[in-house]
Amino acid sequence: MSARIERLVTSGTFSLDGGTWDVDNNVWIVGNDDEVIVIDPAHDPDDIATAVGRRTVRAILLTHGHDDHIRAAVETGQLLRAPVLLNSSDRMLWDAVHDTAPDGEIAESDTYTVAGIELVAVHTPGHSPGSTSFVASTLGAVFTGDTLFQGGPGATGRSYSDFPTIIDSIRDRLLTLPEDTVVYTGHGDTTTIGAEKPHLQEWIDRGH
Repeated sequence: MSARIERLVTSGTFSLDGGTWDVDNNVWIVGNDDEVIVIDPAHDPDDIATAVGRRTVRAILLTHGHDDHIRAAVETGQLLRAPVLLNSSDRMLWDAVHDTAPDGEIAESDTYTVAGIELVAVHTPGHSPGSTSFVASTLGAVFTGDTLFQGGPGATGRSYSDFPTIIDSIRDRLLTLPEDTVVYTGHGDTTTIGAEKPHLQEWIDRGH
């Protein structure tokens, strides 16, 4: 039973530095008819639980700690009976939202197996200190959260973010993947490494 990638779009808000914005988030469900991993369970635990159905959830992986990505994580973890995992460098963002700790920490090269495929954690800071992408080589996929979008890097004009750092992460950790790798983003449409790679210098020149 081959693994596949399912997308659920949920809607809510993102708040940081005194501002609040309406956002649509991509929730990624990776696995097969028996078991899955959920990446970034944003906004709506009930919708996510419905999409998962009766399948076993091996883990809930968070690409980073911004509140639109994590606010619903604890409730979703309880509904799905699955551990919620986050890179510890984003713990201050988590603690601003939750009174309890995540169930575990994500570190560089940690590997999560589901439905016969491996998701490998790649630390890609810049959008936030703990931002982490997950590479599924056998699916030709990378889940980048808000680090790399169709059209460029994620935002870095807010607390705990840094533009040179996100450029380093994208150049050294993501654009080195095979060009046909599909980029599954935290918001908006998918893209490919090959489609984004030629534009690196434009992003650097733009400076944000």
